[in-house]
Amino acid sequence: MKVISWNLLRLTGAAVEDVATLVEREKPDLLLMQEATEHMDRLPTLAGGHFHRQPWPGRIHGLAVWTKSRHITPHALPLPASRLPGRLPRRRAQIIQVGDITFANVHLSHGQLLNRRQLARIAASLRGKPSAIIGDYNAVGPILVPGFFDVGPLEPTHFARNVVPFRLDRCLVHGLRCSLTSTLAFGPSDHRPIVLDLHLSETASKRDPLRATRHRIARLRAALR
Repeated sequence: MKVISWNLLRLTGAAVEDVATLVEREKPDLLLMQEATEHMDRLPTLAGGHFHRQPWPGRIHGLAVWTKSRHITPHALPLPASRLPGRLPRRRAQIIQVGDITFANVHLSHGQLLNRRQLARIAASLRGKPSAIIGDYNAVGPILVPGFFDVGPLEPTHFARNVVPFRLDRCLVHGLRCSLTSTLAFGPSDHRPIVLDLHLSETASKRDPLRATRHRIARLRAALR
């Protein structure tokens, strides 16, 4: 499954036409977006597919997901928040089920202790499932989440003040393997899109009893035809 994640830079970054062009050129199965505004709601009219946007309370932007051919019903996962007064509203992850894989689309807080707590909360909610946590981590330095492996591109994906390079856009996986990882040009945004080709690992498939049951039922149906 080809997955792209892109922080769009809300109103001054990538427009819906830019995102539609990316979809046409790269042909992802799943596109995860951060800092998506209501302008992105027109994406299906330009690129087809299915779209769902999850605004953040009190903000003009939020998380969004586009899929090529699957109807999706994401749900929001509330994340730990700062207790300091005047901070941003509580952030949420966007949880999307695509086939046997669960995706968490994220735009985590800038606080380095807080975004680690947020990652731990997401990982706990995905425990035991073939899954990927993808998006703008706002994290500096190594990230260790038990049971998850970093398969995202290693090059910087953002330049603070157009000078200081940071690898903010990442992907942690559990029960998956990645056969391709790369970055694309910034375009109008201040973040590079990241590209991943993700597959169920053989061990994850064998550990999943529901997947095995579905496979047996399919074989029985084929035998009865």
